[in-house]
Amino acid sequence: MAAAARRLSAASLPLRHHHLLLRPFASSASGQPPIAVETSVPFTGHKIEPPSRLVDTTPSELLSFFRDMSMMRRMEIAADSLYKSKLIRGFCHLYDGQEAVAIGLEAAITKKDAIITAYRDHCIFLARGGSLVESYAELMGRRSGCSKGKGGSMHFYKKDSGFFGGHGIVGAQVPLGCGLAFAQKYTKEGTVSFALYGDGAANQGQLFEALNISALWDLPVILVCENNHYGMGTAEWRAAKSPAYYKRGDYVPGLKVDGMDVQINLSSPNTVLS
Repeated sequence: MAAAARRLSAASLPLRHHHLLLRPFASSASGQPPIAVETSVPFTGHKIEPPSRLVDTTPSELLSFFRDMSMMRRMEIAADSLYKSKLIRGFCHLYDGQEAVAIGLEAAITKKDAIITAYRDHCIFLARGGSLVESYAELMGRRSGCSKGKGGSMHFYKKDSGFFGGHGIVGAQVPLGCGLAFAQKYTKEGTVSFALYGDGAANQGQLFEALNISALWDLPVILVCENNHYGMGTAEWRAAKSPAYYKRGDYVPGLKVDGMDVQINLSSPNTVLS
C-alpha cells in the first residue's frame, strides 16, 4: 500500500508525466506533436496531491474520442428503440451519458489491462474492441453475439481484450476485479485491473471487504465509481450518508474527477475513483 501511495504521488511530477515513471499511455503512440488541454473541473484528492489540470493529447486523438463516443451514443439510442419494440427481451441497461468514462479510461490503458464492470456494459465492450454486430446480436439473443447470445444485455464479455464482463449482481464484480489484480500480481504481468461500479453499489459490503484485502496485499487494482447520482431510481442522497465515494477507501488514495471530461487519464494502481 505504501508503495502504491508513493507511485501515486510520484514525487512532484504532475499526472501527465506519470508515464515517465510507470509506462506510456495507450494514446501516446500516435506520433503527432502533443497539444495541452485543461480539464474542465479541478481534481479533488484524498490522501493524494491532486494532479495538474493540463493533459497532453493530439488533434487526431480528440477526433477519435468524439467519433467513438458518438458511435456509442447512437448504439444505445438504437438499443433503446429495439427494447421498446420488444426485439430485445429481458433487461437492457443503457450507458448513454457515461461514454466519456469508457473512452477516457481506454485512452490510458492497454488491452493487456483488465476491466470488469456492472450491468451497464455495452459501451465498455465497444471500447475494448468489440463490434456493433456482436453487440446487437447479443442483445437479441443470437449465436453471433459476444457471449453466444446467452448473456444478453448484462453479460457482454471479451476475454481476448481483457474485458471480463458485465455482472448483474450489484457490487459483485468488485471482488472479482480484485481477484484479477491478484492474478496479475502473482504472475508479475505489470498490468492493472479496473473494477467499475455505480454509486448504487457503493454501500455494498463486498466492496469494502475487497478494498481492505486489496490494500493489505497491495494489489494493482483501481476501483472506479461511475457516479450518475442515481442507483436505478434512487437518488444518492437517499441511499448514502456520504456521497463522497472517492474517500470511502479511507486508507487508500482517492481522486474525484469529472466523469464527463474524457481528457482525464489515469494509470496508477490501488486507488478509489469517483
